[in-house]
Amino acid sequence: MEIAAHVDALERDGALLADAAAAAGLTASVPTCPGWQVRDLVRHQAYVHRWAARHVTERPPTVLDGDDEDAILAEGPDDAELIGAYRSGHADLVAALRSAAPDLDCATFMPAPSPLAFWARRQAHETAIHRYDAQSAARGGGPTPADAFDAAFADDGIDELIMGFAARRRYRLRGEGARSLTVRATDTGHGWQVRLADGATAVARCDDTGGADGGAGDCLLAGPAAGIYAFLWNRSVAAAAAVTITGDPNVLDVWRSSVRVTWS
Repeated sequence: MEIAAHVDALERDGALLADAAAAAGLTASVPTCPGWQVRDLVRHQAYVHRWAARHVTERPPTVLDGDDEDAILAEGPDDAELIGAYRSGHADLVAALRSAAPDLDCATFMPAPSPLAFWARRQAHETAIHRYDAQSAARGGGPTPADAFDAAFADDGIDELIMGFAARRRYRLRGEGARSLTVRATDTGHGWQVRLADGATAVARCDDTGGADGGAGDCLLAGPAAGIYAFLWNRSVAAAAAVTITGDPNVLDVWRSSVRVTWS
């Protein structure tokens, strides 16, 4: 996806998050984020948007330190002003990304074609997942992954999660022996493989004919991109996401215990 498409997605999903939060009410529970109410979700996302925008506008050479989650959830405006403040910060981030020079030079924390491409993509997916969280707080539940995410956008998000987050040293998958997880998005034809060996992680893209080594590996996760996206971000169970799992399910247990993307 191009930078402009990521910024457009960020703008759209950020507005939908606010709309969903207002409709659900700030005291509603968020099923996809156990222990959180909608107000916590909005406070978290408002903080992240402000933090991300500072990288684009201040152009620091190293990633800026952030408050811990407890501090984030305890600060900011009161409930009456919270959603309005969130909308303002979201608009500021969108504007900062749209007005940034293509050769923007600032810190990032994963490889990307450029710093601007990194921040646009990261905030697009950060916001899309939390928009889904906000929608899940609605009475009667939120949309299914298929209804919530465009296939191409979800495919891009799977790629970021595997090729970016899973590949980082901090998220090395733990376990004895060599094992592999292959992920196939059946509607886009794209695939990825995560190989686990002696505590290290190797990731690769592969087409829909098999893994990087030509096979399905020890565990195969297959289904529509939207379902896989929600499943790998721990926002949906396999059945609701129309995802099938074949092979050794323990490999997925290792993934879930080790590739846990949290604010820190």
